[in-house]
Amino acid sequence: MKSILSIPLVALFAAPLSAQTVSDCDWESSARNLIEPWEDHTKVFAEGAVRLAMLDTVEPAVAAMHLLVLSPPYDEVGDRQCKTIGSGDRIGFSGIRWDALTAGYDPAAGLIFEVPVSRYDPESDGFPTSLLSFTLNQSTGEIDAVILADTE
Repeated sequence: MKSILSIPLVALFAAPLSAQTVSDCDWESSARNLIEPWEDHTKVFAEGAVRLAMLDTVEPAVAAMHLLVLSPPYDEVGDRQCKTIGSGDRIGFSGIRWDALTAGYDPAAGLIFEVPVSRYDPESDGFPTSLLSFTLNQSTGEIDAVILADTE
């Protein structure tokens, strides 16, 4: 895992452009939506307690990509919480640059992840890329996700 110091300073001080949706796992998190090969589209952090995976729900075609987050806290039977991150209510992203995902840790905030994502822009009929940042507090299970900056 990378140190928080490796995250670009502009990202730490940038005002969020828009909040993203963090939802309890539902149909988006179905195993059939895991992108194959699975080992190339999943990553573990915090000694295996946190797993991120890419999901492709196929439809809507311009917003079918979601992030799956399995993480503490654990429930009474030992299950981790299951959340998905998308650009809106049950709407995903147009693309996720999985190879560019970075992770850091800040004791005050928890795990911090950043990944470039693209979203459909109906005004330009294009797919601009933005930087998605999300924090995960493993003690409380809180996940905050925001778009920090457009990268294009």
